[in-house]
Amino acid sequence: MFTLIDKIAIITGASSGIGRATALLFAEQGAKLVLAARRQPELEALAAEIEDTGGEAAVLAGDVRDEAYGEALVELATRRFGGLDIAFNNAGTVGETGPVTGLSLESWRKTIDTNLTGAFLGAKYQIPAMVERGGGSLIFTASFVGHTVGMPGMAAYAAGKAGLIGLTQALAAEHGRQGIRVNALLPGGVDTPALTAKTPDERAFVDGLHALKRIARPQEIAQTALYLASEASSFVTGAALLADGGVSINRT
Repeated sequence: MFTLIDKIAIITGASSGIGRATALLFAEQGAKLVLAARRQPELEALAAEIEDTGGEAAVLAGDVRDEAYGEALVELATRRFGGLDIAFNNAGTVGETGPVTGLSLESWRKTIDTNLTGAFLGAKYQIPAMVERGGGSLIFTASFVGHTVGMPGMAAYAAGKAGLIGLTQALAAEHGRQGIRVNALLPGGVDTPALTAKTPDERAFVDGLHALKRIARPQEIAQTALYLASEASSFVTGAALLADGGVSINRT
Protein backbone atom coordinates (compact mmCIF):
# COMPACT_ATOMS: atom_id res chain seq x y z
CA MET A 1 0.00 0.00 0.00
CA PHE A 2 2.84 2.41 0.72
CA THR A 3 4.96 1.48 -2.28
CA LEU A 4 5.87 4.13 -4.86
CA ILE A 5 7.38 1.79 -7.44
CA ASP A 6 7.51 3.45 -10.89
CA LYS A 7 6.04 6.68 -9.49
CA ILE A 8 7.67 9.99 -10.42
CA ALA A 9 7.85 12.69 -7.76
CA ILE A 10 8.99 16.29 -7.38
CA ILE A 11 10.14 17.32 -3.90
CA THR A 12 10.89 20.96 -3.16
CA GLY A 13 12.91 22.04 -0.17
CA ALA A 14 14.76 18.75 -0.63
CA SER A 15 18.21 19.86 0.51
CA SER A 16 17.58 19.43 4.25
CA GLY A 17 15.08 18.58 6.99
CA ILE A 18 11.68 17.19 6.03
CA GLY A 19 12.37 17.42 2.31
CA ARG A 20 15.61 15.48 2.49
CA ALA A 21 14.13 12.78 4.73
CA THR A 22 11.15 12.45 2.41
CA ALA A 23 13.36 12.13 -0.66
CA LEU A 24 15.29 9.27 0.94
CA LEU A 25 12.07 7.52 1.99
CA PHE A 26 10.35 7.97 -1.38
CA ALA A 27 13.44 6.61 -3.13
CA GLU A 28 13.49 3.63 -0.78
CA GLN A 29 9.89 2.95 -1.78
CA GLY A 30 10.76 2.98 -5.48
CA ALA A 31 9.99 6.53 -6.64
CA LYS A 32 12.02 8.34 -9.27
CA LEU A 33 12.76 11.81 -7.97
CA VAL A 34 13.26 15.37 -9.12
CA LEU A 35 14.98 17.16 -6.23
CA ALA A 36 14.49 20.91 -5.87
CA ALA A 37 15.99 23.53 -3.54
CA ARG A 38 18.20 26.60 -3.74
CA ARG A 39 21.44 24.86 -2.76
CA GLN A 40 22.97 22.90 -5.63
CA PRO A 41 25.76 21.12 -3.69
CA GLU A 42 23.35 19.73 -1.11
CA LEU A 43 20.99 18.52 -3.83
CA GLU A 44 23.81 16.81 -5.69
CA ALA A 45 25.00 15.10 -2.51
CA LEU A 46 21.46 13.84 -1.83
CA ALA A 47 21.07 12.58 -5.40
CA ALA A 48 24.37 10.73 -5.13
CA GLU A 49 23.24 9.11 -1.87
CA ILE A 50 20.01 7.97 -3.52
CA GLU A 51 21.79 6.64 -6.60
CA ASP A 52 24.34 4.78 -4.47
CA THR A 53 21.48 2.68 -3.11
CA GLY A 54 20.02 1.96 -6.54
CA GLY A 55 17.56 4.85 -6.80
CA GLU A 56 17.11 7.46 -9.51
CA ALA A 57 17.19 11.21 -8.93
CA ALA A 58 17.53 14.35 -11.01
CA VAL A 59 18.49 17.73 -9.57
CA LEU A 60 17.50 21.29 -10.41
CA ALA A 61 18.39 24.18 -8.13
CA GLY A 62 16.30 27.34 -8.06
CA ASP A 63 13.82 29.53 -6.22
CA VAL A 64 10.18 28.42 -5.93
CA ARG A 65 9.11 32.08 -6.20
CA ASP A 66 10.24 32.00 -9.84
CA GLU A 67 7.44 30.79 -12.13
CA ALA A 68 9.91 29.55 -14.73
CA TYR A 69 11.46 27.30 -12.09
CA GLY A 70 8.15 25.60 -11.32
CA GLU A 71 7.65 24.93 -15.02
CA ALA A 72 11.22 23.69 -15.45
CA LEU A 73 10.86 21.14 -12.65
CA VAL A 74 7.89 19.54 -14.39
CA GLU A 75 9.71 19.61 -17.72
CA LEU A 76 12.66 17.84 -16.12
CA ALA A 77 10.41 15.18 -14.57
CA THR A 78 8.76 14.59 -17.95
CA ARG A 79 11.97 14.59 -19.97
CA ARG A 80 14.00 12.44 -17.60
CA PHE A 81 11.37 10.03 -16.27
CA GLY A 82 8.29 10.34 -18.49
CA GLY A 83 5.78 12.33 -16.45
CA LEU A 84 4.69 13.26 -12.94
CA ASP A 85 2.64 11.38 -10.34
CA ILE A 86 3.50 13.07 -7.02
CA ALA A 87 4.50 16.58 -5.98
CA PHE A 88 5.55 17.41 -2.44
CA ASN A 89 5.61 21.22 -2.32
CA ASN A 90 7.58 21.46 0.88
CA ALA A 91 9.83 24.51 0.41
CA GLY A 92 9.17 27.25 2.93
CA THR A 93 10.58 29.84 5.27
CA VAL A 94 9.75 31.20 8.72
CA GLY A 95 10.75 34.63 7.47
CA GLU A 96 11.13 37.73 9.59
CA THR A 97 9.44 37.45 12.96
CA GLY A 98 8.07 40.14 15.23
CA PRO A 99 4.97 42.32 15.62
CA VAL A 100 3.08 43.24 12.46
CA THR A 101 3.54 46.91 13.31
CA GLY A 102 7.27 46.51 12.80
CA LEU A 103 7.20 44.15 9.83
CA SER A 104 8.34 45.56 6.50
CA LEU A 105 6.26 45.04 3.39
CA GLU A 106 9.30 43.50 1.72
CA SER A 107 9.62 40.88 4.46
CA TRP A 108 5.88 40.15 4.38
CA ARG A 109 5.96 39.62 0.62
CA LYS A 110 9.07 37.43 0.76
CA THR A 111 7.48 35.08 3.32
CA ILE A 112 4.11 34.92 1.54
CA ASP A 113 5.75 34.46 -1.86
CA THR A 114 7.91 31.59 -0.65
CA ASN A 115 5.31 29.75 1.40
CA LEU A 116 2.12 30.35 -0.61
CA THR A 117 2.84 31.77 -4.05
CA GLY A 118 5.66 29.28 -4.59
CA ALA A 119 3.23 26.43 -3.91
CA PHE A 120 0.69 27.93 -6.32
CA LEU A 121 3.33 28.23 -9.04
CA GLY A 122 4.35 24.63 -8.51
CA ALA A 123 0.79 23.34 -8.66
CA LYS A 124 0.06 25.40 -11.77
CA TYR A 125 2.43 23.22 -13.80
CA GLN A 126 2.26 20.01 -11.78
CA ILE A 127 -1.49 19.49 -12.17
CA PRO A 128 -1.57 19.34 -16.00
CA ALA A 129 1.28 16.81 -15.95
CA MET A 130 -0.63 14.67 -13.44
CA VAL A 131 -3.78 14.88 -15.55
CA GLU A 132 -1.81 13.42 -18.46
CA ARG A 133 -0.90 10.46 -16.23
CA GLY A 134 -4.52 9.92 -15.21
CA GLY A 135 -4.18 11.38 -11.72
CA GLY A 136 -1.73 11.95 -8.91
CA SER A 137 -1.07 13.21 -5.40
CA LEU A 138 -0.29 16.83 -4.65
CA ILE A 139 0.96 17.63 -1.13
CA PHE A 140 1.68 20.98 0.53
CA THR A 141 3.59 21.47 3.77
CA ALA A 142 1.42 23.80 5.84
CA SER A 143 1.61 24.18 9.65
CA PHE A 144 -0.36 24.07 12.86
CA VAL A 145 0.66 27.74 13.12
CA GLY A 146 -2.18 29.73 11.61
CA HIS A 147 -4.52 26.74 11.73
CA THR A 148 -4.92 25.55 15.31
CA VAL A 149 -2.50 27.84 17.13
CA GLY A 150 -1.70 31.55 17.01
CA MET A 151 1.99 32.23 17.62
CA PRO A 152 3.00 35.80 18.47
CA GLY A 153 5.38 37.39 15.98
CA MET A 154 4.60 34.97 13.15
CA ALA A 155 1.85 36.74 11.23
CA ALA A 156 3.35 36.39 7.74
CA TYR A 157 4.23 32.75 8.28
CA ALA A 158 0.78 31.99 9.72
CA ALA A 159 -1.00 33.78 6.87
CA GLY A 160 0.97 31.94 4.21
CA LYS A 161 0.56 28.53 5.79
CA ALA A 162 -3.16 29.08 6.41
CA GLY A 163 -3.47 30.11 2.79
CA LEU A 164 -2.04 26.76 1.76
CA ILE A 165 -4.95 25.00 3.42
CA GLY A 166 -7.41 27.10 1.43
CA LEU A 167 -5.45 26.37 -1.75
CA THR A 168 -5.52 22.66 -0.88
CA GLN A 169 -9.28 22.63 -0.52
CA ALA A 170 -9.92 24.54 -3.74
CA LEU A 171 -7.60 22.36 -5.81
CA ALA A 172 -9.02 19.18 -4.31
CA ALA A 173 -12.52 20.24 -5.33
CA GLU A 174 -11.42 21.38 -8.79
CA HIS A 175 -9.41 18.33 -9.77
CA GLY A 176 -10.87 15.37 -7.87
CA ARG A 177 -12.80 14.17 -10.90
CA GLN A 178 -9.47 13.97 -12.76
CA GLY A 179 -8.04 11.59 -10.19
CA ILE A 180 -5.86 14.17 -8.47
CA ARG A 181 -5.79 14.18 -4.68
CA VAL A 182 -4.62 17.34 -2.91
CA ASN A 183 -3.73 17.44 0.77
CA ALA A 184 -1.90 19.62 3.27
CA LEU A 185 0.54 18.14 5.78
CA LEU A 186 0.78 20.07 9.05
CA PRO A 187 3.87 19.19 11.11
CA GLY A 188 4.57 20.31 14.65
CA GLY A 189 8.08 21.08 15.81
CA VAL A 190 10.72 19.18 13.85
CA ASP A 191 14.34 18.51 14.76
CA THR A 192 16.15 20.80 12.32
CA PRO A 193 19.37 22.83 12.70
CA ALA A 194 17.31 25.88 13.70
CA LEU A 195 15.88 24.07 16.71
CA THR A 196 19.11 22.23 17.48
CA ALA A 197 20.82 25.61 17.86
CA LYS A 198 18.49 26.67 20.68
CA THR A 199 19.66 26.66 24.29
CA PRO A 200 18.70 23.63 26.42
CA ASP A 201 16.02 25.69 28.21
CA GLU A 202 14.56 26.90 24.91
CA ARG A 203 14.58 23.39 23.50
CA ALA A 204 12.89 22.02 26.63
CA PHE A 205 10.19 24.67 26.29
CA VAL A 206 9.50 23.73 22.66
CA ASP A 207 9.46 20.02 23.52
CA GLY A 208 7.00 20.68 26.34
CA LEU A 209 4.49 22.38 24.05
CA HIS A 210 3.78 18.98 22.48
CA ALA A 211 1.60 16.31 24.06
CA LEU A 212 4.35 13.80 23.32
CA LYS A 213 6.84 16.09 25.09
CA ARG A 214 9.25 15.99 22.20
CA ILE A 215 9.56 17.30 18.67
CA ALA A 216 9.52 15.11 15.57
CA ARG A 217 12.39 13.55 13.72
CA PRO A 218 12.26 14.58 10.04
CA GLN A 219 11.77 10.92 9.15
CA GLU A 220 8.49 10.87 11.09
CA ILE A 221 7.04 13.66 8.97
CA ALA A 222 8.37 11.94 5.86
CA GLN A 223 6.33 8.87 6.79
CA THR A 224 3.18 10.97 6.81
CA ALA A 225 4.11 12.42 3.42
CA LEU A 226 4.55 8.86 2.15
CA TYR A 227 1.04 8.01 3.36
CA LEU A 228 -0.41 10.95 1.45
CA ALA A 229 1.63 10.16 -1.66
CA SER A 230 0.74 6.48 -1.75
CA GLU A 231 -2.38 4.46 -2.44
CA ALA A 232 -2.76 4.00 1.32
CA SER A 233 -4.56 7.37 1.28
CA SER A 234 -6.53 6.73 -1.92
CA PHE A 235 -9.76 8.23 -0.51
CA VAL A 236 -8.11 11.18 1.27
CA THR A 237 -8.29 14.57 -0.42
CA GLY A 238 -8.81 18.16 0.70
CA ALA A 239 -7.47 17.29 4.15
CA ALA A 240 -5.36 19.34 6.54
CA LEU A 241 -3.56 16.43 8.19
CA LEU A 242 -1.91 17.19 11.51
CA ALA A 243 1.30 15.34 12.30
CA ASP A 244 2.13 17.63 15.18
CA GLY A 245 2.79 15.46 18.20
CA GLY A 246 -0.30 16.91 19.85
CA VAL A 247 0.89 20.50 19.99
CA SER A 248 -2.53 21.62 18.73
CA ILE A 249 -4.42 20.04 21.62
CA ASN A 250 -1.90 20.10 24.42
CA ARG A 251 -2.54 22.30 27.49
CA THR A 252 -0.19 20.58 29.95
